[in-house]
Amino acid sequence: MSGRKNFADLRAKMSPESKARIEDRKAELREEMALNELREARRLTQAALGETLQVDQSAVAKMEKRTDMYVSNLRRFVEAMGGELRVVAHFPEGDVIIRNFAEVGEHQTG
Repeated sequence: MSGRKNFADLRAKMSPESKARIEDRKAELREEMALNELREARRLTQAALGETLQVDQSAVAKMEKRTDMYVSNLRRFVEAMGGELRVVAHFPEGDVIIRNFAEVGEHQTG
């Protein structure tokens, strides 16, 4: 077992500063993810998510690869994973949640 070390032992030897940097980086990574990474972090397969969305696995794969989609489709995708979609505009002075998209598809009139 030459050259291998137990991760728990290595972590125990880390300074509090190193541990804090790791926790900060983990928080950053959780704040920004691609759809497939989010699905995987939620421990869902494409097939399981497709079942919830009532589409097949290949449709989920296509959605995950899209760089542009309707807000309503993105909301369905996020809600199928147990989340809630919020559209936020980020400005130097602070963030603003855009409410218009909260009701897209729910109260549309012709």
